[in-house]
This record gives sequence, C-alpha cells and structure tokens, in this order.
Amino acid sequence: MNDSQANTEQRELLPNELKSGEVTDLAQAISDASKTPAYYENKQLLLDEIEGLKNHRDKLLGEAEQLYKEIAPLEALLESDEIMEADRLHELQKSYNELKRPYDSLNHHASIADNKIHRREKLVNYETLMADYIESMANWKTDEKELNEKQDSLSIRLEQIQRQATEDMAKARQAETDAATAYAQAVAWGDTEGEKNANADAQKAAKNLTTATEHNRRQHLIITALEQELITVDQYIAEAQKEHKTIERKALNLAHTLLEEKWNEAAKALFEVGGKLWAAYNMIGRDQVVLFKMIVPEEGENFGSWTWRELSDRASKLSIQDVLTV
Repeated sequence: MNDSQANTEQRELLPNELKSGEVTDLAQAISDASKTPAYYENKQLLLDEIEGLKNHRDKLLGEAEQLYKEIAPLEALLESDEIMEADRLHELQKSYNELKRPYDSLNHHASIADNKIHRREKLVNYETLMADYIESMANWKTDEKELNEKQDSLSIRLEQIQRQATEDMAKARQAETDAATAYAQAVAWGDTEGEKNANADAQKAAKNLTTATEHNRRQHLIITALEQELITVDQYIAEAQKEHKTIERKALNLAHTLLEEKWNEAAKALFEVGGKLWAAYNMIGRDQVVLFKMIVPEEGENFGSWTWRELSDRASKLSIQDVLTV
C-alpha cells in the first residue's frame, strides 16, 4: 500500500462505537456502545496527531510570517507609482517572485494541515457532534409541526370569516331587495297597508345593510390580518425546513467522514487476510490469478488504491507460522 498504507496505518482514525447500519438512519446514529480500551487508544492517537499537526501548522505559518516581512516592502515598491528603470524593476520582480513562491507554498501546506486537524477533530468529537445535530433536527421538526398546526388553524378561521362575511352581505342586500319589491307590488295593487309595511321593511333593511357593510369592513380588516399572519407563518415554516436541511447536511457530512474511515479500516482488515492468502498460494505452489484483479480505493484524505502489490508485499513478510495463525 506504500505511502497510502503508511498514512492509514499511522492514523488509526476509526473509533469502534458505530455499529453496522447506524449511520443509515440518523435518528439512531448515536449508540450506547461501551468504551473499550481500543476506543480510548484510537482516540488518544487522534489527539496526538491533532497536537502534532497544530505544531506543524503553526511552524509553517510562522515561517510564512517571517517571509512576508521581506515580501511586504518589495510588494509596496512594485505597487507604488514610483517610476524606476527597467533593470531595477526586473530585479525587484525577481526578488519578489523568489520569496513569494515559498511563501505561498508554506501557506498552502498550512491549509492542508488545517484541513487534517479539522477532520480529526470531527472524528474525536463525533458522538457529541452527531447527538447535537440529531437533537437540533428533532427540535426544528417539532417547530415545523407546531407551525403547520398554526397554519391549519389560521386557514380554517380565515375561510370561516370570509364565508360568513360574504353570506352576511348577501343576506343584507337580499333583504333590501325583497323590501323594495314588496313596496313596489303594494303600490301597484293599491295596498296601502302593505305599502306602509313594505316601506318600514325597506327602511329596516337599509339600516341592516349599513350595519352589515360596517361589519363587513371590520371583517375584511381581520381577513387581511389573518392573511398577513399566514404569510408570516409560511416564512417561519420555510425557515424551519431550511435550518433542518442545513443541519441534516452537516450530519450527513459527518457520517460520510466516519464511513470513509470505516471503509479504510475494513480495507486494512481485508488486506491483512489477503496477504496471508497470497502467502498460502505461494507456499502450496498455486497461482494467485484472481487476486491480481484486486483494486480497493482509499477514501478520505488520500486518494490512492490498494492493489495486488500490497498483497504481495505483505505475503513476502509472512512465515508459515503466520499463515497457520488464522
């Protein structure tokens, strides 16, 4: 596995708490697995690596800072409006480039170290991080549920008020129309008593219509307020959904990092067995035709692959006693 194997074996990044299939359901991602000595050993290795990487990063940044003290005056001269001879300008640019290249390289490698630190810190703290993510997602889901219930309640009340307002106005207008019709019929038939009654009904209907119109105006104010409240609730629901999705994405990224390490750990275990199998083939005089096709990609920080050469290298270091110890 050459350099990739060396990095993987040095890291030993994968703690042993997560059981198979847990990360497929985020609600069950945090297990109650016991803390074995191996767990604490792996965690301490991670902590030691983090400390070493931080020292390395700080050293790189310190060297970059010292270089920049030399770069800064050259940079100021090159960016100034001062007119200078071509030869001097060329020398300045040359000196600047000679310093800038190692400066950029130092910052680049410090950034790589920083990414490695961040990855290991996630692995060290994954239980707490995942528990926080799951709790946050549950809280946002609860908020969304409550907001949906509020939205339903507002929608029902809005529909009721709109329907009642329409019905009240329709009844008031119909009563005025009926009174006017009765009055006209009474006049046409010379019904004096009916005319008086119809006129009284018309006046009453007119007053009722005025009252209904004012009530309708107030109802429309309520309707407008309810519609605005619905818009606000809709915005809160969208925000809850967005926040839930954001946290879910973080949880999935954390699970992805853990699974990469599980993959690499499983690959190491596979090649441990594969090395013995290769050695056994050699010892009994058989060819390893199928194993020549072995290619397993490494996940995470390194993007190499484990191949049959890794099996061959391992096999060459094994004795018969090693192979018999299966």
